[in-house]
Amino acid sequence: MAEIAVLGHGVVGSGVLEVLLSHRDSITRRAKEEIDVKYILDLREFPELSYAGLFTKDFECIRSDPDVKIVVECMGGLEPAYTYAKACLTSGKSFVTSNKELVAAKGAELLALAQKNNLNFLFEASVGGGIPIIRPISQCLAANEVSEIAGILNGTTNFILTKMIREHMAFADALSLAQQLGYAERDPSADVEGADACRKICILASLAFGSHVYPEQVHTEGITKITLEDVAYADAWGGVIKLIGEVKMGENGKISIQVAPMFISRESPLCNVDDVFNGIMVRGDATGDVMFYGKGAGKLPTASAVVADVIDCVKHFKARKYLFWEDAKPDYVEPIGAVPGDCFVRVRGEGSSDEAFAAAETVFPGAVRIIRREEEPGEAGFSVTEVTADKLDEGFARLSSMGVRVLGRIIISDY
Repeated sequence: MAEIAVLGHGVVGSGVLEVLLSHRDSITRRAKEEIDVKYILDLREFPELSYAGLFTKDFECIRSDPDVKIVVECMGGLEPAYTYAKACLTSGKSFVTSNKELVAAKGAELLALAQKNNLNFLFEASVGGGIPIIRPISQCLAANEVSEIAGILNGTTNFILTKMIREHMAFADALSLAQQLGYAERDPSADVEGADACRKICILASLAFGSHVYPEQVHTEGITKITLEDVAYADAWGGVIKLIGEVKMGENGKISIQVAPMFISRESPLCNVDDVFNGIMVRGDATGDVMFYGKGAGKLPTASAVVADVIDCVKHFKARKYLFWEDAKPDYVEPIGAVPGDCFVRVRGEGSSDEAFAAAETVFPGAVRIIRREEEPGEAGFSVTEVTADKLDEGFARLSSMGVRVLGRIIISDY
């Protein structure tokens, strides 16, 4: 029998217990051993539950129990999860987590500690919830040279943008609806500002390329500035707006990585990933583009991925799974301002729309105009190609001196 402990009995933690109890027989067959929960750590009490006797408020009783071989962390946040993870890995216990903040910030350190002690540190649920992505990249696509990863990594923002696109709902109204339906927290700032997606793309980048990327190294924009006018321009251009996390490996061995709203073509497989669903595309030299799609969060989908990691740990008690990355060199991440790409720009001048675009053409030769329905007087939208963010800023300053105000800019994706 394999005895485990679960840290946290919130949405995901209670889901882990539900999956373990309701699928006990099939899990035992797959693990080749019965998995038994010995402790559940939580400050609250749940006397109404059939397993109420398993609860403890004392982490030390878990850490010091030699019979507990695997600890599952479902609390979220960096602390005390980080302290608990180090203590478990130092005490001979493998560690399974759904905590994206922990993995994004401390993954390299904890993987090294697991390797040193011949243990496992597994985190399938930290990126895609119920979508398998960590194993496919580390195992199924191991024969490929992965060059790019791009994805819709946050269900809250995707739901909001879907409502803006399909129902022409303003951002504030779509956010309010997401909160009412339970798709967003009362304070969903990490979602709409892009922090949640940033942590996830950092984990994927670290895994795919073997060097740890920290969230603070990544250029991150949320969706709070996206307007219905932007949505209309995207439609006129031939696509939609999605919040995309992307990482690309350059020929110089450095990566460019960012999270930002982007124009996505209707021909892209990411275009039709709607509502609370997530989609992750991995580009390999042998496979080409591979797409992973599903619910990126939720109680049971996430719990399913956590329990799969527990089964993996049980099957690898004496044979550590190879999952590892190291700290990166200081200049590993390219400054995003120096990376060229395509971009949509929306401006407004004091005269007509034609005059506003004419000014834009003088600043950005080769700009292509995009005309939306019900375009406002003096407003113009256009696309520019192969321009860096630094050059855009220089051009915007020139436009301002010509009486043309920049209302917004959105990256145009090549996926």
